[in-house]
Amino acid sequence: MLKTLMGGAALALAAALPLHAQVDIRKETQRWQQMIAEGSPAELFEIEGEALWKKKQGPKNVSLEGCDLGQGPGVVKAAYAQLPKYFADADRVMDLETRLLHCMTTLQSRSPQDATQRLYGNADRPSEMELLSVYIAGQSRGVPMAPGTRHVKEREAFELGQKLFFHRAGAWDFSCSSCHGEADKRIRMQYLPVMSQPEGVRKIVATWPSYLVRNAQVKTMQWRIWDCYRQMRWPEPVFGSEATVAITQYLTVTGQGEPYAGPGTKR
Repeated sequence: MLKTLMGGAALALAAALPLHAQVDIRKETQRWQQMIAEGSPAELFEIEGEALWKKKQGPKNVSLEGCDLGQGPGVVKAAYAQLPKYFADADRVMDLETRLLHCMTTLQSRSPQDATQRLYGNADRPSEMELLSVYIAGQSRGVPMAPGTRHVKEREAFELGQKLFFHRAGAWDFSCSSCHGEADKRIRMQYLPVMSQPEGVRKIVATWPSYLVRNAQVKTMQWRIWDCYRQMRWPEPVFGSEATVAITQYLTVTGQGEPYAGPGTKR
């Protein structure tokens, strides 16, 4: 089971300080997060994403402007805030990235291999999926998160995501809840939100995709889930799989109602 961790240097420093001088780590971390959010470069990536949305690609040489994200073909305003949801044309629940992949292969006639050959970029060259996700998500600022919950498959996705969140397996016998199931846990200086509770997950689902300061990259929720599985020493999930979408559905429904405030800025 995950224990509360703190960097050795920071622990030694805190212990060496007189009691009146020791800082409240939680407050200082929140203050730091607010500072970096004020200067986020996410909007620069949004501009590139908009250009990609309008760029003609694939054998059909068409843009993604005809892609239906749930609000009608080409409508990006408020679309992200209402995902994941069920799409009848695909007969499945989709998050933003899964839907974008669907549109790339159907509207543009790109092969799945071409559309998924570079899903995660780097600081020098963000991926197409990352840029598109940041642009589209940015069009939902201020809109309350309201994923689909009425269709039977939306409810099934929520139930599956909930089971996966608490399911322990892998070499370390970890689950999502190992890190995000109890209050006051932290890894080094980072407090971990309780993501099975609305008050803990709202700020999370309302700020992804995000710009990560530590490696100067924009990243998406699909990446976040993939990286968590990697760190838990589980087999890495398939991009856009039923499992990753279900976890996103569970978290977003749990945190629904929070106005979207991203793309965010993370450590």
